[in-house]
Amino acid sequence: MAHTDPPDLPPTSSRDDSWTVQDTADLYRIDEWSEGYFTVGESGHLMVQPDNRISHQIDLYDVVRGLEERGIRSPVTIGFPDLLRRRIEEMVGAFGDAIESNNYRGGYSGVYPIKVNQQRFLVEEVEAIGRNLNFGLEVGSKPELLAVMGLTANGPDRLIVCNGFKEERYLRHVMLATKLGRRIIAVIENLDELDTLVRVFQDSGARPMIGIRLKLESHGSGRWRHSTGEKAKFGLSIPGVLKVVKKLAEVGMLDCLVMLHCHMGSQISDIQVVNAGLAELTRVYVELCRLGAGMQYIDVGGGLGVDYDGSQTNSDFSTNYGLQEYADTVVYRVMSGCDEAEVPHPTIVTEAGRALVSHHCVLVCNVLGANRVDRWAMSVEEARTRLEEVPDQPRAIEEVMDALSSVRDDRLLESYHDAVQAREEALTLFRVGLLGLEMRALVDRLFWSTCLEISRLARDLEAIPEELQELEHSLSDTYFCNLSVFQSLPDSWAIDQVFPIMPIHRLDEEPDRRATLVDITCDSDGKIDRFVDLEDVAPSMPLHAIRDGEAYYLGIFLTGAYQETLGDLHNLFGDTNLVYITMDEDGGWEIGEIVEGDTVKQVLGYLQYEPQTLLKAIRRDCERSVRAGRLSVAESRALVEAYDAGLTGYTYME
Repeated sequence: MAHTDPPDLPPTSSRDDSWTVQDTADLYRIDEWSEGYFTVGESGHLMVQPDNRISHQIDLYDVVRGLEERGIRSPVTIGFPDLLRRRIEEMVGAFGDAIESNNYRGGYSGVYPIKVNQQRFLVEEVEAIGRNLNFGLEVGSKPELLAVMGLTANGPDRLIVCNGFKEERYLRHVMLATKLGRRIIAVIENLDELDTLVRVFQDSGARPMIGIRLKLESHGSGRWRHSTGEKAKFGLSIPGVLKVVKKLAEVGMLDCLVMLHCHMGSQISDIQVVNAGLAELTRVYVELCRLGAGMQYIDVGGGLGVDYDGSQTNSDFSTNYGLQEYADTVVYRVMSGCDEAEVPHPTIVTEAGRALVSHHCVLVCNVLGANRVDRWAMSVEEARTRLEEVPDQPRAIEEVMDALSSVRDDRLLESYHDAVQAREEALTLFRVGLLGLEMRALVDRLFWSTCLEISRLARDLEAIPEELQELEHSLSDTYFCNLSVFQSLPDSWAIDQVFPIMPIHRLDEEPDRRATLVDITCDSDGKIDRFVDLEDVAPSMPLHAIRDGEAYYLGIFLTGAYQETLGDLHNLFGDTNLVYITMDEDGGWEIGEIVEGDTVKQVLGYLQYEPQTLLKAIRRDCERSVRAGRLSVAESRALVEAYDAGLTGYTYME
């Protein structure tokens, strides 16, 4: 897709030589959402600070260009294991500080739910980082359990929490892991699992570690607020909890009940939800202690949110609390409930996933080209000259021209209404055949020219009318990005999730365009039109004009959780290239791991196409064309080689 030629018109905002990299940081709110892991360098490039230190920076643009030199092209997901390590250390440190400041007499053990991002290298990194930090893993299915059993062969003391639906084979794997010495807890999600678990462990002679997931009555907040309460998917009501206690007492396993677990929701935006949930959870915990269960752990689940928009509010894309406040709240509420009932303080377990891994990944894509409305704009003089060449034009065209001619800063809204009305009348004439295609094109150019001039003048108003605010966004450019929203940003499409997006270079220049982003799928939903903004979520974002012959790269941040693993194969666009980058001893960067993205051959195989069969069919077709004289032998060979190369190539634009 070729770049469009810039129009012979002033840009939407003039270049200001006083523009600084701090202006860019403020524009994209980087200090608000990045947690200090990303910053704008004096070079005008986006810098990664894996350990929050300015002295330890990685130039993201330099990484992308370096990967391209090695044949690893965008779109590419880049992960930073050093940043992941820092996030885990911060989590453990926050709870350590809360435990110390509150004189809490229990411990803390985080577990990473691998469903959030199951990439082997990532899970191995979490496992390795957590060895000295008492940090374990959580699984939610049989395949995840089998993976974790293998990964923890050298760390049997690591805590493993087993959630999700469990049939007999799942529970037999839990039993085998127990016999191998793993510290593994099977969490009962429904009563049907209990009888199977008891039978499996009684037959084996092993003693299980059992947890119960409590179905909280208190509701969550944000987009997933309905994942708790009476109709929650998982968990036991209070009568169900008591039935578990009775059953375990009958079979002599009540001492095996060691954990109470809950799910307060995902991406909890309001700290008061955590307060309410903990009050209920702790109350049930102390009652289980009173009933004689061997309680040791209280698992507060996941839900620790990420501030995607940097607003520090209780909106769906933010949180009104930070990590330390979360840790302080959890520790204090559990301690208060236990002290009131004179129950020993348990080990607190968290299952934060999104908050652990979101920041460590950034998706980088190149912009392929742009559609710009102002390329069709006309000056008043040019429009009048054009109309003089058209005798007897309909009155509707004259009215559109009048709207353009009458634009003044004291009647902007009136001029806009006049232009809309005149254009609608012209379109009516076109629909009934009274206006030709050339005149229809002229009407559109006059209308867009009017709107562009109105939008330009409106920027100087103290209070811009709402209609004119929307007009600026409707006139924004469309940037074509080399990615699939459905594969790499499914939450953007499915639940209107907002991700921070910004260029990774040219950050010492003032952005002079506004744009929405579209992907390369042939689906109208393959677009991004919700962006982090200074005041609220905006339908377009500031970007730089594309220069002919020069690559332009965008970074989409906080994508380490869920995105690629939830993606689909819409239009057969597969997984992107994935590269993990670490800092070397000299302060530079090096490649730690490369996971190549899907080839065309691989995605075809996922859907039961046989690439070799397809290639043979093309060879036969080429031979028939050679015999028929439509192709030369050389052309036939070139076509077969090109087809074969296409099968082994990247699914994205190369």
